[in-house]
Amino acid sequence: MSGQRIGYVRVSSIDQNCDRQLDGIELDRVFTDKASGKDVSRPALAEMVRFVREGDRIVVHSLDRLARNLDDLRKLVSDLTGRGVTVEFVKENLTFSGDDSPMSTLLLSVMGAFAEFERALIRERQREGIAIAKQAGAYKGRKREMSDERIAEIKRRVANGDKKAAIARDMGISRETVYQYLRS
Repeated sequence: MSGQRIGYVRVSSIDQNCDRQLDGIELDRVFTDKASGKDVSRPALAEMVRFVREGDRIVVHSLDRLARNLDDLRKLVSDLTGRGVTVEFVKENLTFSGDDSPMSTLLLSVMGAFAEFERALIRERQREGIAIAKQAGAYKGRKREMSDERIAEIKRRVANGDKKAAIARDMGISRETVYQYLRS
């Protein structure tokens, strides 16, 4: 059964360019996410998983573009190949179709573990950079998005006995954010 060749492209942020990932590869359709690979909560990924059918081939530039979490990567590949979809990783020259050799499965796990490890290193460097910037007084955290009037409204409603969950829901924020504004 010959299906479609489906591309999946992911970059971590909106300002990154995704053109190089599957450049020169002939594809019937491409799904693109501009989001972190930390988990599988990505709209284009979900749409692609719903779209593909038995006999289709998903082409991804590299393992870390599909997932940066080993469990997510293995589950995605397993679920897709279990539905008769082939998954191909161009950079690593690996293809999975469901009847994979133990060596292929090992390579998927090892390469996926490296992607997860790389993400952990990135987060560690980010935390270190933030700590250094805080010490230097250059990091103040995210800018407050709520106006002084809305913060005053939160405090007024709490004083009137409104439930914090209802206030959060009405204002489109989390309960934790309500608590943060009450502490400030």
